[in-house]
Amino acid sequence: MTDTTTKIKKGPGFLGFVERVGNALPHPASLFGLLAISVLLLSCVGALLHWSAIHPATGEDIRVINLLSRDGLHQILLKMVDNYTGFAPLGIVMVAMLGIGVAESSGLITAAVQSLVLNALTSILTFVLVFTGILSNVASDLGYILIIPIAGIIFLSVGRHPIAGMAAAFAGVSGGFSANIIIGTIDPLLAGLSTEAARIVDPTYYVLPTANYYFMVASTLIIAFGGTWVTDRYVEPRLRKYTGDVVPEPIEKLTAVEKKGLRWVSITSLIWLAIFLWGLVPDHGFLRADDNSILHSPVLKGFIAVLFIVISSLGIVYGAITGKFKSDKDVISGMTVSFKSLVSFLVLVFFAAQFVAWFKWSNLGLVLAIKGALWLQAANIGMIPLIILFISFPGLSICLWEALRRNGPLWDRYLSRCLCYWAIHPNSPRLYTGLAIV
Repeated sequence: MTDTTTKIKKGPGFLGFVERVGNALPHPASLFGLLAISVLLLSCVGALLHWSAIHPATGEDIRVINLLSRDGLHQILLKMVDNYTGFAPLGIVMVAMLGIGVAESSGLITAAVQSLVLNALTSILTFVLVFTGILSNVASDLGYILIIPIAGIIFLSVGRHPIAGMAAAFAGVSGGFSANIIIGTIDPLLAGLSTEAARIVDPTYYVLPTANYYFMVASTLIIAFGGTWVTDRYVEPRLRKYTGDVVPEPIEKLTAVEKKGLRWVSITSLIWLAIFLWGLVPDHGFLRADDNSILHSPVLKGFIAVLFIVISSLGIVYGAITGKFKSDKDVISGMTVSFKSLVSFLVLVFFAAQFVAWFKWSNLGLVLAIKGALWLQAANIGMIPLIILFISFPGLSICLWEALRRNGPLWDRYLSRCLCYWAIHPNSPRLYTGLAIV
């Protein structure tokens, strides 16, 4: 029998090295498991070697605690379940995905994306495709499945090279995955990771999913205009005119029912907006916080609940109008389907939760962060170069990107301690997480 298996040749140079190292990385869950075990071993070594540091704010002598001691082992066994169920990203992501699941299963997200792309003027078509690709991350990987193929078909239908259209859409979907003008599925996850990190400074601190919103919006515009310019200026001219034998396919426009559904979704959105303005704008409005502020209002602090209620209601309205939802069972089915994509995440979170908890209990995070801050201060790098360093580091370490992305709490803790050491307000670690990730 002939062996039809083809060996994939590894690329040369730096990119080949990146590919080999990336393929050698273990599964993120395994990675967190190994990191958790490393924390146990390091805590034992650190305790034996008397690793310690002076807390810059309180003057307290922080010592590494041995988690392999009798008390440490007891704490590990007794708190393992609590570590998992109390891990901030877990509940945040699950609740957000319930609402997103309803909207996605109703067909609302797909229809909204199609409406935005198909109604674009030819003169701004590239910009719209890149921009829509960025917005598609509100529904996780929808852009890869829907936007990129549609982009090729649309470009071909207007006499432009389909590869250029797909490249533009891919730039938006991939390059702008963490950017958006609305809160998507990744923001609650990052907020949860940052909350865990920030609580090493303030145990009561809560990072809002909207904490990085201004940076996200700015990034969205920069990526959209940048992707458009690169596509029109460099990518498409290099491809020249398309001379293939593929016949342009007719683009299916939204049906009358789908358009009616979107109109009712718009009306429902305006109703929700009116309710929020009614509760927030007037002095002592019913949605304002106890201190009469908007910043600490339940709308912002409970944004995940707001996201779930609003997105779910919009999905239900659209599904009811289009006939996608015929009963409550269809709505629940949509929520159930969205949870199927979380199975790997739930496994990952278990190991991540143990790693974060053990890292905190051992005081390794505090000691390393304080020592690192002292080193940075002695090096006299300055705040701006430090920020640039942490922005540039993931790009320089692309082969370890997945590991770094999954270990957001470690970087947040390090930055939080540095910021506190330099007497910067501790409410900012979320910003630097966003800078590194975007």
